Amino acid sequence: MIQIHDKFFKPYLSESEILQAVKTVADKIAEDYKDETPIFVGVLNGSFMFVSDLMKAYEHPCEVSFVRLSSYQGLTSTGIVETLLDVPENIEGRSVIILEDIIDTGRTLQKLVHLFSKTKVKEFKIASLFYKPDVYRGEYAIDYFGLAIPDNFIVGYGLDYKEQGRNLKEVYQLNQKHMINLVLFGKPGAGKGTQAQFLKEKYNLKHISTGDVFRFNIKNGTELGTLAKSYIDKGELVPDEVTIKMLQEEVEKNADADGFIFDGFPRTAAQAEALDNFLESKDMGINATIALEANDEILIDRLLERGKVSGRTDDQDVAKIRNRFDEYNAKTTPVKEFYEAQGKFHSVNGIGSIADITERLTKVIEGLK
Repeated sequence: MIQIHDKFFKPYLSESEILQAVKTVADKIAEDYKDETPIFVGVLNGSFMFVSDLMKAYEHPCEVSFVRLSSYQGLTSTGIVETLLDVPENIEGRSVIILEDIIDTGRTLQKLVHLFSKTKVKEFKIASLFYKPDVYRGEYAIDYFGLAIPDNFIVGYGLDYKEQGRNLKEVYQLNQKHMINLVLFGKPGAGKGTQAQFLKEKYNLKHISTGDVFRFNIKNGTELGTLAKSYIDKGELVPDEVTIKMLQEEVEKNADADGFIFDGFPRTAAQAEALDNFLESKDMGINATIALEANDEILIDRLLERGKVSGRTDDQDVAKIRNRFDEYNAKTTPVKEFYEAQGKFHSVNGIGSIADITERLTKVIEGLK
Protein backbone atom coordinates (compact mmCIF):
# COMPACT_ATOMS: atom_id res chain seq x y z
CA MET A 1 0.00 0.00 0.00
CA ILE A 2 1.23 3.49 -0.83
CA GLN A 3 -0.12 6.93 0.08
CA ILE A 4 -0.36 9.85 -2.35
CA HIS A 5 -1.71 13.03 -0.79
CA ASP A 6 -4.81 11.95 1.17
CA LYS A 7 -5.48 8.66 -0.68
CA PHE A 8 -4.16 5.13 -0.32
CA PHE A 9 -3.43 2.94 -3.34
CA LYS A 10 -2.78 -0.81 -3.55
CA PRO A 11 -0.68 -2.69 -6.14
CA TYR A 12 -2.49 -3.48 -9.37
CA LEU A 13 -0.02 -4.16 -12.22
CA SER A 14 3.65 -5.08 -11.90
CA GLU A 15 6.39 -3.57 -14.03
CA SER A 16 6.74 -6.80 -16.01
CA GLU A 17 2.99 -6.94 -16.74
CA ILE A 18 3.06 -3.35 -17.98
CA LEU A 19 6.07 -3.93 -20.23
CA GLN A 20 4.40 -7.01 -21.71
CA ALA A 21 1.33 -4.89 -22.53
CA VAL A 22 3.60 -2.26 -24.15
CA LYS A 23 5.23 -4.97 -26.26
CA THR A 24 1.79 -6.21 -27.32
CA VAL A 25 0.94 -2.74 -28.65
CA ALA A 26 4.33 -2.36 -30.35
CA ASP A 27 4.00 -5.73 -32.10
CA LYS A 28 0.48 -4.98 -33.36
CA ILE A 29 1.54 -1.62 -34.77
CA ALA A 30 4.61 -3.17 -36.39
CA GLU A 31 2.41 -5.61 -38.28
CA ASP A 32 0.75 -2.65 -40.03
CA TYR A 33 3.57 -0.09 -40.31
CA LYS A 34 6.92 -1.87 -40.42
CA ASP A 35 7.29 -1.00 -44.11
CA GLU A 36 6.88 2.78 -43.61
CA THR A 37 7.95 5.42 -41.11
CA PRO A 38 4.96 6.40 -38.94
CA ILE A 39 4.91 9.38 -36.58
CA PHE A 40 4.08 8.44 -33.01
CA VAL A 41 2.36 11.31 -31.21
CA GLY A 42 2.29 10.93 -27.44
CA VAL A 43 -0.42 12.64 -25.41
CA LEU A 44 1.13 14.45 -22.45
CA ASN A 45 1.45 14.33 -19.56
CA GLY A 46 0.40 10.75 -18.95
CA SER A 47 1.88 8.91 -21.94
CA PHE A 48 5.55 9.83 -21.55
CA MET A 49 6.57 6.51 -19.94
CA PHE A 50 4.45 4.52 -22.38
CA VAL A 51 6.01 6.37 -25.33
CA SER A 52 9.52 5.80 -24.01
CA ASP A 53 9.08 2.06 -23.55
CA LEU A 54 7.13 1.68 -26.79
CA MET A 55 10.06 3.23 -28.67
CA LYS A 56 12.36 0.62 -27.13
CA ALA A 57 10.01 -2.19 -28.12
CA TYR A 58 9.33 -0.90 -31.65
CA GLU A 59 12.16 -2.16 -33.86
CA HIS A 60 11.36 -0.30 -37.09
CA PRO A 61 11.88 3.27 -38.38
CA CYS A 62 9.62 5.86 -36.76
CA GLU A 63 9.43 9.46 -35.56
CA VAL A 64 8.12 10.84 -32.26
CA SER A 65 6.28 13.98 -31.26
CA PHE A 66 3.79 15.10 -28.59
CA VAL A 67 0.55 16.96 -28.00
CA ARG A 68 -0.67 18.01 -24.59
CA LEU A 69 -4.27 17.93 -23.37
CA SER A 70 -5.77 18.18 -19.92
CA SER A 71 -9.12 17.19 -18.41
CA TYR A 72 -8.44 15.59 -15.01
CA GLN A 73 -8.39 17.20 -11.59
CA GLY A 74 -7.91 14.85 -8.64
CA LEU A 75 -9.97 11.69 -9.08
CA THR A 76 -12.42 12.86 -11.70
CA SER A 77 -12.54 14.38 -15.15
CA THR A 78 -13.58 18.01 -15.40
CA GLY A 79 -15.38 17.21 -18.62
CA ILE A 80 -13.53 20.08 -20.32
CA VAL A 81 -10.51 19.13 -22.43
CA GLU A 82 -7.94 21.85 -23.04
CA THR A 83 -5.26 21.85 -25.73
CA LEU A 84 -2.00 22.92 -24.10
CA LEU A 85 0.44 21.79 -26.83
CA ASP A 86 -0.83 21.71 -30.40
CA VAL A 87 -0.45 19.15 -33.19
CA PRO A 88 3.13 18.86 -34.51
CA GLU A 89 4.02 20.41 -37.86
CA ASN A 90 5.11 18.60 -41.02
CA ILE A 91 2.74 15.64 -40.67
CA GLU A 92 1.00 16.18 -44.01
CA GLY A 93 0.73 12.93 -45.95
CA ARG A 94 2.13 10.90 -43.05
CA SER A 95 0.69 8.02 -41.04
CA VAL A 96 0.17 9.11 -37.41
CA ILE A 97 -0.24 6.82 -34.41
CA ILE A 98 -1.65 8.70 -31.41
CA LEU A 99 -0.35 7.21 -28.16
CA GLU A 100 -2.62 7.55 -25.12
CA ASP A 101 -1.83 6.23 -21.64
CA ILE A 102 -5.47 5.42 -20.90
CA ILE A 103 -8.87 5.73 -22.58
CA ASP A 104 -11.90 5.82 -20.31
CA THR A 105 -14.89 8.04 -21.15
CA GLY A 106 -13.38 9.11 -24.46
CA ARG A 107 -13.57 12.89 -23.94
CA THR A 108 -9.86 13.33 -24.58
CA LEU A 109 -10.04 10.95 -27.54
CA GLN A 110 -12.84 13.05 -29.04
CA LYS A 111 -10.64 16.14 -28.81
CA LEU A 112 -7.74 14.28 -30.43
CA VAL A 113 -9.88 13.09 -33.32
CA HIS A 114 -11.08 16.64 -33.93
CA LEU A 115 -7.52 17.97 -33.80
CA PHE A 116 -6.14 15.49 -36.32
CA SER A 117 -9.22 15.58 -38.56
CA LYS A 118 -8.22 19.16 -39.42
CA THR A 119 -4.79 18.09 -40.65
CA LYS A 120 -3.81 16.56 -44.00
CA VAL A 121 -2.33 13.36 -42.63
CA LYS A 122 -2.46 10.19 -44.69
CA GLU A 123 -4.27 8.48 -41.82
CA PHE A 124 -4.23 8.44 -38.04
CA LYS A 125 -4.89 5.64 -35.61
CA ILE A 126 -5.34 5.44 -31.86
CA ALA A 127 -3.17 3.31 -29.59
CA SER A 128 -3.70 3.18 -25.83
CA LEU A 129 -1.84 1.25 -23.17
CA PHE A 130 -4.94 0.95 -20.96
CA TYR A 131 -8.57 0.88 -22.01
CA LYS A 132 -11.72 0.91 -19.84
CA PRO A 133 -14.46 -0.74 -21.90
CA ASP A 134 -17.07 -0.35 -19.14
CA VAL A 135 -17.09 3.45 -19.39
CA TYR A 136 -15.91 4.13 -22.94
CA ARG A 137 -18.71 5.55 -25.06
CA GLY A 138 -17.45 3.85 -28.18
CA GLU A 139 -17.74 6.83 -30.53
CA TYR A 140 -14.38 6.18 -32.19
CA ALA A 141 -12.43 3.03 -32.94
CA ILE A 142 -9.48 2.18 -30.70
CA ASP A 143 -7.06 0.56 -33.10
CA TYR A 144 -4.53 -0.82 -30.61
CA PHE A 145 -4.54 -1.31 -26.86
CA GLY A 146 -2.42 -3.19 -24.37
CA LEU A 147 -4.81 -4.07 -21.55
CA ALA A 148 -8.55 -3.73 -20.97
CA ILE A 149 -9.06 -2.85 -17.31
CA PRO A 150 -12.04 -2.23 -14.96
CA ASP A 151 -13.20 1.29 -14.16
CA ASN A 152 -10.89 1.78 -11.16
CA PHE A 153 -8.83 4.91 -10.53
CA ILE A 154 -5.16 4.05 -11.11
CA VAL A 155 -1.83 5.82 -10.70
CA GLY A 156 1.72 5.09 -11.75
CA TYR A 157 3.55 4.64 -15.04
CA GLY A 158 2.68 8.17 -16.15
CA LEU A 159 -0.75 8.34 -14.50
CA ASP A 160 -1.15 10.74 -11.59
CA TYR A 161 -3.28 11.72 -8.64
CA LYS A 162 -3.05 15.48 -8.17
CA GLU A 163 0.20 15.48 -10.21
CA GLN A 164 1.95 12.85 -8.08
CA GLY A 165 2.61 9.18 -8.81
CA ARG A 166 3.58 9.50 -12.48
CA ASN A 167 7.13 8.26 -11.79
CA LEU A 168 6.09 4.91 -10.29
CA LYS A 169 7.27 1.89 -12.29
CA GLU A 170 4.19 -0.11 -11.31
CA VAL A 171 0.49 0.74 -11.47
CA TYR A 172 -1.59 1.07 -8.30
CA GLN A 173 -5.34 1.30 -7.90
CA LEU A 174 -7.31 3.37 -5.40
CA ASN A 175 -8.01 1.42 -2.25
CA GLN A 176 -11.80 1.60 -2.23
CA LYS A 177 -12.36 0.52 1.34
CA HIS A 178 -15.73 0.81 3.02
CA MET A 179 -15.60 3.90 5.20
CA ILE A 180 -17.70 4.08 8.36
CA ASN A 181 -18.12 7.60 9.70
CA LEU A 182 -20.21 8.00 12.84
CA VAL A 183 -21.43 10.82 15.03
CA LEU A 184 -21.82 9.49 18.58
CA PHE A 185 -24.21 11.14 21.02
CA GLY A 186 -24.93 10.42 24.63
CA LYS A 187 -25.74 12.23 27.85
CA PRO A 188 -23.04 12.38 30.52
CA GLY A 189 -22.74 8.90 32.02
CA ALA A 190 -24.22 7.11 28.99
CA GLY A 191 -20.95 5.25 28.36
CA LYS A 192 -20.11 7.01 25.11
CA GLY A 193 -16.35 6.98 25.74
CA THR A 194 -16.32 3.27 26.63
CA GLN A 195 -18.30 2.31 23.54
CA ALA A 196 -16.22 4.55 21.27
CA GLN A 197 -13.13 2.60 22.41
CA PHE A 198 -14.72 -0.73 21.45
CA LEU A 199 -15.99 0.54 18.11
CA LYS A 200 -12.71 2.09 17.03
CA GLU A 201 -10.86 -1.16 17.72
CA LYS A 202 -13.48 -3.37 16.06
CA TYR A 203 -13.77 -1.30 12.87
CA ASN A 204 -10.34 0.42 12.75
CA LEU A 205 -11.94 3.81 13.32
CA LYS A 206 -10.30 6.97 14.63
CA HIS A 207 -12.12 8.45 17.63
CA ILE A 208 -12.04 12.23 17.30
CA SER A 209 -13.15 13.91 20.51
CA THR A 210 -13.54 17.64 19.91
CA GLY A 211 -12.56 18.34 23.50
CA ASP A 212 -9.36 16.33 23.20
CA VAL A 213 -8.53 18.00 19.87
CA PHE A 214 -9.00 21.47 21.37
CA ARG A 215 -6.88 20.65 24.41
CA PHE A 216 -4.09 19.19 22.23
CA ASN A 217 -3.95 22.21 19.92
CA ILE A 218 -4.06 24.74 22.76
CA LYS A 219 -1.51 22.87 24.89
CA ASN A 220 0.91 22.54 21.97
CA GLY A 221 0.47 26.11 20.81
CA THR A 222 -0.48 25.20 17.25
CA GLU A 223 -1.67 27.94 14.94
CA LEU A 224 -5.27 26.75 15.27
CA GLY A 225 -4.88 26.24 19.02
CA THR A 226 -3.60 29.79 19.48
CA LEU A 227 -6.48 31.10 17.37
CA ALA A 228 -9.05 29.11 19.36
CA LYS A 229 -7.54 30.29 22.67
CA SER A 230 -7.83 33.92 21.55
CA TYR A 231 -11.60 33.50 21.31
CA ILE A 232 -11.86 31.51 24.54
CA ASP A 233 -9.84 34.11 26.47
CA LYS A 234 -12.30 36.77 25.32
CA GLY A 235 -15.21 34.66 26.48
CA GLU A 236 -16.37 34.13 22.89
CA LEU A 237 -17.40 30.95 21.09
CA VAL A 238 -14.75 29.45 18.82
CA PRO A 239 -16.02 29.88 15.21
CA ASP A 240 -17.16 26.71 13.48
CA GLU A 241 -14.56 27.12 10.73
CA VAL A 242 -11.75 26.89 13.30
CA THR A 243 -13.19 23.69 14.75
CA ILE A 244 -13.70 22.22 11.28
CA LYS A 245 -10.07 22.95 10.39
CA MET A 246 -8.93 21.13 13.53
CA LEU A 247 -11.09 18.15 12.61
CA GLN A 248 -9.77 18.27 9.05
CA GLU A 249 -6.21 18.01 10.33
CA GLU A 250 -7.18 15.01 12.47
CA VAL A 251 -8.81 13.29 9.50
CA GLU A 252 -5.82 13.93 7.25
CA LYS A 253 -3.38 12.70 9.92
CA ASN A 254 -5.26 9.39 10.05
CA ALA A 255 -5.82 8.62 6.38
CA ASP A 256 -5.22 4.90 7.04
CA ALA A 257 -8.30 4.67 9.30
CA ASP A 258 -11.39 2.91 7.94
CA GLY A 259 -13.55 5.73 9.23
CA PHE A 260 -14.07 8.17 12.09
CA ILE A 261 -16.14 8.58 15.23
CA PHE A 262 -16.96 12.25 15.79
CA ASP A 263 -17.56 12.95 19.46
CA GLY A 264 -18.62 16.40 20.69
CA PHE A 265 -19.20 17.74 17.19
CA PRO A 266 -21.52 18.70 15.62
CA ARG A 267 -23.47 20.51 18.34
CA THR A 268 -25.70 22.56 16.04
CA ALA A 269 -27.43 22.02 12.71
CA ALA A 270 -25.05 24.57 11.14
CA GLN A 271 -22.07 22.55 12.39
CA ALA A 272 -23.65 19.34 11.05
CA GLU A 273 -23.98 20.96 7.64
CA ALA A 274 -20.37 22.20 7.82
CA LEU A 275 -19.20 18.68 8.72
CA ASP A 276 -21.15 17.26 5.76
CA ASN A 277 -19.51 19.77 3.41
CA PHE A 278 -16.04 19.00 4.72
CA LEU A 279 -16.49 15.22 4.44
CA GLU A 280 -17.97 15.58 0.95
CA SER A 281 -14.77 17.37 -0.12
CA LYS A 282 -12.93 14.20 0.97
CA ASP A 283 -15.31 11.88 -0.90
CA MET A 284 -16.80 10.79 2.42
CA GLY A 285 -19.93 11.37 4.45
CA ILE A 286 -21.60 10.58 7.76
CA ASN A 287 -23.05 7.06 7.63
CA ALA A 288 -24.95 7.20 10.90
CA THR A 289 -25.59 9.29 13.97
CA ILE A 290 -26.03 7.08 17.02
CA ALA A 291 -27.43 8.26 20.33
CA LEU A 292 -26.97 6.17 23.47
CA GLU A 293 -30.25 6.62 25.32
CA ALA A 294 -30.72 6.00 29.05
CA ASN A 295 -33.11 6.97 31.83
CA ASP A 296 -31.99 10.15 33.61
CA GLU A 297 -32.26 8.62 37.09
CA ILE A 298 -30.03 5.69 36.12
CA LEU A 299 -27.48 8.07 34.62
CA ILE A 300 -27.54 10.24 37.75
CA ASP A 301 -26.74 7.20 39.88
CA ARG A 302 -23.87 6.30 37.51
CA LEU A 303 -22.41 9.80 37.64
CA LEU A 304 -22.66 10.03 41.43
CA GLU A 305 -20.72 6.76 41.69
CA ARG A 306 -18.21 8.01 39.14
CA GLY A 307 -17.81 11.23 41.08
CA LYS A 308 -16.73 9.32 44.16
CA VAL A 309 -13.78 7.96 42.18
CA SER A 310 -12.98 10.84 39.81
CA GLY A 311 -13.42 13.64 42.30
CA ARG A 312 -15.19 15.74 39.65
CA THR A 313 -17.48 18.18 41.40
CA ASP A 314 -19.94 18.24 38.51
CA ASP A 315 -20.40 14.48 39.00
CA GLN A 316 -21.25 14.92 42.70
CA ASP A 317 -24.08 17.47 42.54
CA VAL A 318 -27.49 16.26 41.32
CA ALA A 319 -28.61 19.79 40.38
CA LYS A 320 -25.51 20.30 38.24
CA ILE A 321 -26.01 16.90 36.60
CA ARG A 322 -29.62 17.75 35.70
CA ASN A 323 -28.48 21.07 34.24
CA ARG A 324 -26.00 19.20 32.06
CA PHE A 325 -28.81 16.92 30.90
CA ASP A 326 -31.00 19.94 30.04
CA GLU A 327 -28.13 21.50 28.11
CA TYR A 328 -27.55 18.23 26.23
CA ASN A 329 -31.23 17.99 25.25
CA ALA A 330 -31.35 21.60 24.07
CA LYS A 331 -28.19 21.28 21.97
CA THR A 332 -28.76 17.86 20.43
CA THR A 333 -32.42 18.27 19.43
CA PRO A 334 -31.71 20.35 16.27
CA VAL A 335 -28.78 18.08 15.34
CA LYS A 336 -30.98 15.02 15.84
CA GLU A 337 -33.59 16.58 13.54
CA PHE A 338 -30.90 17.38 10.94
CA TYR A 339 -29.78 13.72 10.73
CA GLU A 340 -33.33 12.37 11.03
CA ALA A 341 -34.15 14.31 7.87
CA GLN A 342 -31.31 12.39 6.16
CA GLY A 343 -32.49 9.06 7.57
CA LYS A 344 -29.22 8.69 9.48
CA PHE A 345 -30.30 9.00 13.12
CA HIS A 346 -30.31 5.85 15.26
CA SER A 347 -31.27 5.51 18.90
CA VAL A 348 -29.65 2.70 20.92
CA ASN A 349 -30.59 1.54 24.41
CA GLY A 350 -27.65 2.46 26.64
CA ILE A 351 -28.78 0.42 29.66
CA GLY A 352 -27.29 -3.01 30.27
CA SER A 353 -23.87 -4.62 30.30
CA ILE A 354 -21.07 -3.07 28.26
CA ALA A 355 -21.09 -6.14 25.99
CA ASP A 356 -24.86 -5.90 25.42
CA ILE A 357 -24.64 -2.23 24.48
CA THR A 358 -21.70 -2.90 22.15
CA GLU A 359 -23.74 -5.64 20.47
CA ARG A 360 -26.62 -3.19 19.87
CA LEU A 361 -24.27 -0.62 18.37
CA THR A 362 -22.63 -3.28 16.21
CA LYS A 363 -26.03 -4.34 14.87
CA VAL A 364 -26.73 -0.77 13.75
CA ILE A 365 -23.32 -0.41 12.09
CA GLU A 366 -23.45 -3.78 10.36
CA GLY A 367 -26.84 -2.78 8.96
CA LEU A 368 -25.17 0.19 7.22
CA LYS A 369 -22.98 -1.96 4.97
